[in-house]
Amino acid sequence: MTVTHILSLLGGLALFLYGMHMMSTGLEETAGDKMKNILEKLTRNRFLGVLVGALITAVIQSSSATTVMVVGFVNSGLMTLRQAIWIIMGANIGTTITGQLVALNISELAPILAIVGVIFVTFIRNKKINNIGTILAGLGILFIGMGMMSDAMYPLRESQSFIQLITTISNPFIAIVVGTAFTALIQSSSASVGILQTLANSGLIPLSSSIYIIFGQNIGTCITSVLASISANRAAKRTTIIHLSFNLIGTVLFMIAIQFIPFVDWMVALTDVPAAQIANTHTIFNIVTTLVLLPFGNQLATLAEKILPVLDEEKEDALSSLPLTFVTSENIGNASIAIASLKKEATFMLELTRKNINDSFDSLLATSPNKNEKILIRENRINLINVQITEYMSKVSMLHMSEQDSNTTSALYKCFSDIERIGDYAVNLVHYGTDNIKNIEVIEKELKELKQYINDMCELLFISDLNQSHFDKLCVMEEKIDQLTSSYRKNQIKRLTEGVVEATECIRYSQIMTDIERIGDHIMNIMKEYYKVQFTIVK
Repeated sequence: MTVTHILSLLGGLALFLYGMHMMSTGLEETAGDKMKNILEKLTRNRFLGVLVGALITAVIQSSSATTVMVVGFVNSGLMTLRQAIWIIMGANIGTTITGQLVALNISELAPILAIVGVIFVTFIRNKKINNIGTILAGLGILFIGMGMMSDAMYPLRESQSFIQLITTISNPFIAIVVGTAFTALIQSSSASVGILQTLANSGLIPLSSSIYIIFGQNIGTCITSVLASISANRAAKRTTIIHLSFNLIGTVLFMIAIQFIPFVDWMVALTDVPAAQIANTHTIFNIVTTLVLLPFGNQLATLAEKILPVLDEEKEDALSSLPLTFVTSENIGNASIAIASLKKEATFMLELTRKNINDSFDSLLATSPNKNEKILIRENRINLINVQITEYMSKVSMLHMSEQDSNTTSALYKCFSDIERIGDYAVNLVHYGTDNIKNIEVIEKELKELKQYINDMCELLFISDLNQSHFDKLCVMEEKIDQLTSSYRKNQIKRLTEGVVEATECIRYSQIMTDIERIGDHIMNIMKEYYKVQFTIVK
């Protein structure tokens, strides 16, 4: 091959990958949000899970993207490990759609598709039409890239060095390694299979060698989820282990099976088109592996849990986790995962704050003064979370997201600020308590009543399906707190005039009432943000 051929090959590869990216982007823009919503609301039904996983992957044209999404949901606690299994199995089936599209060989129509797509994107001011244009243009560019690669690789047919290399790849284990390494490098099994189809169409590699490369490609596609789980929690890492186990077991099963059945001959008998043979092999591999392993999904989860067992610290209170347990810079891949992680982190932060409120009241009432140190430790962590969330939000804001996702992100940002302020007021109560208020028994009943109202308000924030009645109930509680704090200030002034309390105690009690009133105001602010975008933190 000359330098011109090599440049043409690289250019064709670039167009192929860019075309796939465009097509994936257009498809995800068209139906991605709906698919993500379906994924978030997935039931425990394994058959439905496989179907949803296949459908979402067929839409966004990337099993890696689906798996990374699932890793994010498991990391965020929105999906259990056993729910994730079925999605991963379905994703492996859905990813074979790309190979089947390539096998259709509509290369002669590629320029027309690209031109029509560009017209839709450039000259029509309609978002849906623009997305369709992106899909068409991407598909056209993909086939143009394949054509360039095919033409560039034509001289290899007469290259003795290349023929010797292909002979080496005929070794099953070397072929698997090649398929794994190349797919891990470009992080897309669909693209890797498409390139293999180009080689096959050019007559450069037989199906007998391609079949083992396909096995390796299925293993190599796991690298994306592995990378996504590096900074995730152990549940998310187990999801990656399941994904890898699925493809490794499938490879072993097929390696054994083809020693006893003429699998290659069957694939050749179905069609004489090399690209279609590879597409069919890829599809059958994933469908058969799914059918075989479908009854053993729970066993795969158990295997993953044994490989990554629960640590002693994981058995302790969830509040012992480090700040930003659910949010990491690695899960900013798409808005859905980022928002899911933010919701879970907000829940974690809110739980820390709620615990501090309870302990602060106890400290104030001198029932548990030994909790002060824990309160201050939690407050430091709440402040750290708030600082790190601000940095994370700056990255999330650069993601492409729907109007609903944008509104939800903005609402969450405001919620984090309100939660942090609630934490500050809770610490204020600790300081009042350490100042040793005299005659505490006089105001104890009033403080306990306010504590109950604050607790009831916090409880409403943790309801899974908030509705208008919950919002109305919180409004009533917040108004009641305003009335009570005003009334209790007057009671304290009356006690002052009667000589029951001193002037300094009266001033301090007024400050306590102000802080409790503001805690109620910030809880109300959080509820308003929830209700405005119609979502809840806890799923």
